[in-house]
Amino acid sequence: MGFKPSEKEEEYILRQEWDRRKKVEQEKQSHLAKAERERLKKLHHMKCCKCGMEMISLDFKGITVDRCTGCEGLYLDKGELEAILNKDKSVIDRVFKAFRD
Repeated sequence: MGFKPSEKEEEYILRQEWDRRKKVEQEKQSHLAKAERERLKKLHHMKCCKCGMEMISLDFKGITVDRCTGCEGLYLDKGELEAILNKDKSVIDRVFKAFRD
């Protein structure tokens, strides 16, 4: 006569199988998400968000900023505006002078 597991043993085995499958699925989703982020980065990296043209990096007072070759928009990464302002406080006045005139 064969061994028959108790309900608690069956529940434990099913829970273990569930946890294993869940972990495998999470790893699969994580891998797919990473692959999608890489694909999007290759597609959009150094492209202008306004017109889609290529962007080039320029040095402004030792800080690298990005400028669009199409619409000539200027784009700053996180912390770059603060770094520029810390180097030269009069920059903000020159930048926004056009809006006051």
